[in-house]
Amino acid sequence: MHSQVMEVVVRGRLGADLVTSLEGFSVESAGDGLTRVVGPVPDQSMLFGLLEVFEGLHIEVVSVNPVPSRSG
Repeated sequence: MHSQVMEVVVRGRLGADLVTSLEGFSVESAGDGLTRVVGPVPDQSMLFGLLEVFEGLHIEVVSVNPVPSRSG
């Protein structure tokens, strides 16, 4: 099974330590007060683990979206 690229949008900015720990993900803060975390998610358990990290840090998750493949 191949990884699905996912975008997790959270409210606010993420601290430098958290951004560093999100290895393999790109993290972009936007002027709208939201931060987009984008990267490969090989399975549902990894996605749930990522969401649990945000929940444990009281970071509000705004949306979780699959990123369409550029191939095809």
